[in-house]
Amino acid sequence: MANPIKSQEEILQKLNIQGLNPMQTEAIPLIENKGNTLLLSPTGTGKTLAFSLPLLSILNPESQDVQALILVPSRELAIQIEQVIRSMGSGYKVNAVYGGRPVSKDKIEIKHNPAILIGTPGRILDHFNRDQFSKEGIETLILDEFDKSLEVGFEEDMKSIISQLPNLNRRVLTSATQGVKIPNFVGLGKPNTVNYLDKKTNSKLSLKTVVSPSQNKLKTLVELVQHLGNSQGIVFCNLRDSIEGVSSYLSQNNISYTCFSGVMEQKDRERALIKFRNGSSQLLVATDLAARGIDIPEMQFIIHYELPRHKEEFIHRNGRTARVNAKGTAYILKWERESLPDFIGEVEKADISKKTTLRPRHWETLFISGGRRDKISKGDIAGLFFKQGGLNKDQLGTIELKPDCAFVGVPSSLAEALVDKLNNSRLKTKKVRIRILDS
Repeated sequence: MANPIKSQEEILQKLNIQGLNPMQTEAIPLIENKGNTLLLSPTGTGKTLAFSLPLLSILNPESQDVQALILVPSRELAIQIEQVIRSMGSGYKVNAVYGGRPVSKDKIEIKHNPAILIGTPGRILDHFNRDQFSKEGIETLILDEFDKSLEVGFEEDMKSIISQLPNLNRRVLTSATQGVKIPNFVGLGKPNTVNYLDKKTNSKLSLKTVVSPSQNKLKTLVELVQHLGNSQGIVFCNLRDSIEGVSSYLSQNNISYTCFSGVMEQKDRERALIKFRNGSSQLLVATDLAARGIDIPEMQFIIHYELPRHKEEFIHRNGRTARVNAKGTAYILKWERESLPDFIGEVEKADISKKTTLRPRHWETLFISGGRRDKISKGDIAGLFFKQGGLNKDQLGTIELKPDCAFVGVPSSLAEALVDKLNNSRLKTKKVRIRILDS
């Protein structure tokens, strides 16, 4: 049985959101009514909230079945949506399943049916084929970033999944790009369309080029980072080899970074994002996998170390900064003899001659070997670090709680002493190991 269900106003208050934007205001009532909705809106405009709020209002708190299925193209997006819906404190059980981790782990988490199930097509189909739960209660299907799912070849999996949902009465498709043909098997028909892609928004994104005198742009990249100072940003590369080259050069120049790409193990990718969110590294050196569907804070800048081949990915990368009401800059790093693609047009040249002193990163991330399954809460972790660790409120960074572990940001200068003091402490009924992540 779900907890008392919160109202939309209570959820927004819990999320510290003052009010809905025009896209959300238009989309929510359309999604609440039975029928199909196509939601097109730029990256960073709050599409997850736009479909989650009405979804929570239409679920049946008396039902013990899975009622809504959210299909996504990447593990990171599945995790992000799960975290967003959980943070709403709705009282409904929500779980995400995805490739890159054991199916047995999924089974434990969905042993008691979640009201909302989120997942990548391959893993969802796997659970469908195992008959893990009844599909009769699934009345709502959400395809988030459906254009990406179709692009990366999930079409057959999605076709098989949708064919096994006999009682669908509501479909919601979202995307930050348009023009992708929606296959007939989705059953979209003539949907209500909310399209904010063509509407002129007060974008506060600045595009600037940084010209490298050499074809090897590493030296110019470091000069740009030294100009930007200590704010965090993403460096986008096209290839794994490029990420390795950039990483090595940043290390030589004592610039802290975390890597993020599809060739990394899922656990390593998750931990890279945790360290980045905690402020343990200044730069996220990444492929286009980081252009959308990952949970990281607003970036003041992104850097195109290498330009994407297509306009859509350029848009998605830039969508990592200047989101909603904030300002941001996308820097295009180009060799002086290199021409920019037609989809970019005229771009102002940046002056990076002025240098800013780079201070060492202030935060370190600690790993704790206990999580939600051990009945441990964020409050328990905070209490341990305040009472036994002697930290004050300003010295405790972000706490991230997972089913079987947790992560917490602490000042770098105190990290080793805290590990010595708190390792093997008891949280609830569990004695937990605490160590510096990746040490």
